[in-house]
Amino acid sequence: MRRRDLLASAALPLPAWASAAPERVLRVGTDIAEVGFDPPRVSDRTSVTINAHIFESPLTYDYLARPALLRPQTAAALPEASENFTRWVFTLQPGIFFADDPAFGGKPRELVAADYVYSIKRFFDPRIPTEHLFHFENAGILGLSELRQRALKAKTGLDYDAPVAGLRALDRYRFEIRLARPAPRFVQLFAVPGLTGALAREVVEHYDDELPAHPVGTGPFMLQRWRRGSQVRLVRNPRFREQHFDSLATDLNAEDQALLKRLQGRRLPLVDAVEVNVILEEQPRWLAFHGGEIDVLELPPTLAPAVMPGGRLAPYLAQRGVQARAQVDASVRHTFFNCEDPDIGGLQPERVALRRAIALAYDNTEELRSVFKGQGVPAQSMLVPAVYGFDATLRSAAGSGDMARARALLDTYGYRDVDRDGWREHPDGRSLTLRLAGLSDSRQRAINELWLKKMRLLGLRIVFEPGQFGELIKNSLAGTLQMWSYSWTTSQPDGDFFLALGYGPNAGQANDARLVLPAFDRAYEKQRALPDGPERLAAMRAANRLMLAYQPYLPHFHALRVDLSQPGVEGYRRHPFTRDWWRYTAKE
Repeated sequence: MRRRDLLASAALPLPAWASAAPERVLRVGTDIAEVGFDPPRVSDRTSVTINAHIFESPLTYDYLARPALLRPQTAAALPEASENFTRWVFTLQPGIFFADDPAFGGKPRELVAADYVYSIKRFFDPRIPTEHLFHFENAGILGLSELRQRALKAKTGLDYDAPVAGLRALDRYRFEIRLARPAPRFVQLFAVPGLTGALAREVVEHYDDELPAHPVGTGPFMLQRWRRGSQVRLVRNPRFREQHFDSLATDLNAEDQALLKRLQGRRLPLVDAVEVNVILEEQPRWLAFHGGEIDVLELPPTLAPAVMPGGRLAPYLAQRGVQARAQVDASVRHTFFNCEDPDIGGLQPERVALRRAIALAYDNTEELRSVFKGQGVPAQSMLVPAVYGFDATLRSAAGSGDMARARALLDTYGYRDVDRDGWREHPDGRSLTLRLAGLSDSRQRAINELWLKKMRLLGLRIVFEPGQFGELIKNSLAGTLQMWSYSWTTSQPDGDFFLALGYGPNAGQANDARLVLPAFDRAYEKQRALPDGPERLAAMRAANRLMLAYQPYLPHFHALRVDLSQPGVEGYRRHPFTRDWWRYTAKE
């Protein structure tokens, strides 16, 4: 109760300039409840997107350029890389300030290099639960893992003041990172606010456990009100620097050329406030958009046949001036199999055969058609389109719905109905039950029905374990879930992120499947150290084949995202790798 009261009191008065003209409010609908606003602690889509508008990383991506083009955000320029990509130096722009907050004692607080040093160190603090540590730990920042181990051994928090060789502020505006091994694409982490957004130490220490309710950053917006699981209201940050829309993109289609012409040079952000409305069920969310209560919405897949018949916006919506933009997302919906689970885990041939049989029996095409109404592209592996390393020619049998092969595989490895109760047992006669976790909404119920149908045909008993998203993440990190279906979306234009889902040292973080396979780890480490080119691509494909062979994951599909916007909304579009779309969205 104390926490809810504190959140309710977080409303701040509107700044004086907001009363000079009617407030331009962008109203957004989302289907996922936010968890909180401390970047290391969250990975749900809603929290990550909101954080991207509050916290800023040194770099970003050009809003219109495709393929992705890195550009400075709070940095003065792109970083200096040297010593075979093991040394990186970032230089910040002076005169960037955090939003005002009581933690600063009534004084303006400038962003400095030490803020990025501190913010990165937080991922290594054992007191902060995070599934994102692997991004930095795998890169081998000199001294930080050892600092974390000392804190773990002493059962204390991280000593933030202890110097480490791999991360330090060189002066007020420059910081240096040194790595144990070459990491040519390490720079991409610094365009992800959820990983390298700057927090001020005073704010973290002032709010302590209540920090997720008090995000304070240098971004274009700040939190005004939070009604948990219902609405988040952001307002323009009065301290936000003078930033104007521009793009270096050269190969633009006619629509983007027109948008660039309309927005070029306009001061950001283009709206005064953003209201994020959490509406979990699809029909009420659609009705809110249809009735004009929200301005932008990702089209619920089940409504696609009525709203986008034949892939085109329905005439009655087009006549109203509604706009639709569709693109294949840099994401993959998948099911992980816990490789430590006593029933489906392990690297023994019969356990690998069990996972592969389950994957063979499931039908991605039927799932896309019946549950997601065709709003996606069947996935052949965990690597997604638009990232380096994606192989458009790859074809996998996983998710093919090949029941005959799946049954034959189980028969071969001794999974038979020994007690004649209608369900297969383990080869040693022990009972076998699959457990699939998921949300409790209508979409998940439809997915569960498909799983039940396919596993019955295969002769495997399956039960379902519903839970809230935050609870499911917590249980996944703890290794207590056997199977869970959800989506991973990347913020980096490189396939390393998806291969990292199978890397042994990442078990308990992003490696939800807890796969530990030395041959895969060697292939993963090899590709990570190589510059882009044929040798790296060969190593990436070798790692990808091993992931498919041992089946820690069943890839389902890459989502087709359709973003709808009301008349008067301009510039709203989904960048594949950034999340701060509202910065560039105008509402007339």
